Amino acid sequence: MTDNTNADGSKDTDSTTNTTPESVRTNTPGRGIRPDARTIEPDAPDEFGLVQVWWGDGKGKTTAAMGMGFRAAGHGYRVHMLQFLKGGADSVEAVRGEYNAIAAMPGFSFENLGHYGWAGMADGSEDEDHAEQVAAGLERARELVDAAADADLTSPLDLDGTPEDGVHFLIFDEILYAVAMGLLDESDVLDLIDRKPDHLELVLTGSHDEPTYLHDAADLVTNVRKVKHPIDSGQRARKGTEY
Repeated sequence: MTDNTNADGSKDTDSTTNTTPESVRTNTPGRGIRPDARTIEPDAPDEFGLVQVWWGDGKGKTTAAMGMGFRAAGHGYRVHMLQFLKGGADSVEAVRGEYNAIAAMPGFSFENLGHYGWAGMADGSEDEDHAEQVAAGLERARELVDAAADADLTSPLDLDGTPEDGVHFLIFDEILYAVAMGLLDESDVLDLIDRKPDHLELVLTGSHDEPTYLHDAADLVTNVRKVKHPIDSGQRARKGTEY
């Protein structure tokens, strides 16, 4: 029989914690008690302001960025994602799972400047169109960073507000691919970091090539490395995992 007596002599009454050892409860946030879901209310982060870089030839860069975005939004912080070059192949549907999930999440918004195809590939898309999209994306990225600079990021922001009202957490997805493809200059990305306000968390993703030009400017650099990928054996993008 399990002894439900705690170190202080009290008895556990919550069945979800009865079998949890005291040593585990003592060293676990919330003392091992399963947290309840709470209503998401606008709030402001205490320690945002870093620059994160996610690059590499492995799967999961965008997924990691969005995962952090959902985590931040779950605390009531305002999150926005601007996607560069998110065109994809003909096996990928226009409506993706992450877009539906973001639309259902308070405080999380996104915009996609990509279209069908990839720059530099013989897939029926025009490289001039990709270049124009990326140039528009850079201007939009500057607008978003400047809007955040004009906002009070130490205070809660309206979860239903537009990104022009400011955000706490900003993702520029695939922007590093645009640099690797020669559609943006390294200086363009460094300028975005330079004009970033102190309390804005900025996440940059993309590129199979190491963005060494960001090593000094970034606080976190993660190499998402491929060990094995089913695409190498002919597996195409799957609904629910890749889109």
